[in-house]
Amino acid sequence: MTSPGTGAHCHPDCLIDGQAADQVSVRDRGLNYGDGLFETLRVAEGAIALLDYHLARLSRGLKALRLDVDLQLVAAELRSVAADLGCGLLKLVITRGAGQRGYAMPAQSRAVRILQLLPPSIYDPVHAEQGVQLFDCQTRLGLQPALAGIKHLNRLEQVLARSEWTDSRYAEGLVLDMQGRPVEGTMSNLFVCHAGRWLTPALHRCGVRGVMRDYLIDHMPSVGLAVEEADFDEAMVSSASEIFCCNSLFGVWPVIAWRQQVWPVGPQTRLIQSLARTVIK
Repeated sequence: MTSPGTGAHCHPDCLIDGQAADQVSVRDRGLNYGDGLFETLRVAEGAIALLDYHLARLSRGLKALRLDVDLQLVAAELRSVAADLGCGLLKLVITRGAGQRGYAMPAQSRAVRILQLLPPSIYDPVHAEQGVQLFDCQTRLGLQPALAGIKHLNRLEQVLARSEWTDSRYAEGLVLDMQGRPVEGTMSNLFVCHAGRWLTPALHRCGVRGVMRDYLIDHMPSVGLAVEEADFDEAMVSSASEIFCCNSLFGVWPVIAWRQQVWPVGPQTRLIQSLARTVIK
């Protein structure tokens, strides 16, 4: 399975354990049980945006799922393939590999690396320039601290939440947990400025700890905007002065509407957008 590359050669658009291939065993535990992890990485000018943050999250996920993977090998492969790809996306999937029927982890298992080379994601620039409306999702996130934060393969909650709307007025949806706390978007993390302080939902019960979220928590203080992780309620969102959502592919989108609330695009959100653009050119 190949696609035309640049220059005089072609590159495969899927690698499995470093070799050109596009099929895995029907007994693969990633397919059968969602037993694995994934990362979607943005590539520009042959380099991966926020690679250290992606690798840190991958490391946390490997530890949580007790998966034995050589992270140095993964990092080297990602850098090499990105240099060849030039511009686009890399989707890395790591599964526990093939096993017999049943939930018990195989005594002897060999993790499988699947790396897809994809074209760049195209987002309407209006979302970043003018802001987005958030759909009010009814699907709730279950509480499972053992899996909170990591990007495991079971994303059915996000699939169901995203299926709730087809109206193009909404670029993203806001998802709450089972106790009614706002947690994140279907594909992004949430930040609000409430009573003069920037807050982002704590993710120790559920939710995905996004790499752009981590980057902004680390770097917003450099422009004078500290961030705190906190438990949220719906009133904190409704009474915020500025809101945005973020991920490592589109950067920062100002939020201008949710339910009956509307907001202007705030000046601090514009500053934070600039900060995000330094790492996702």
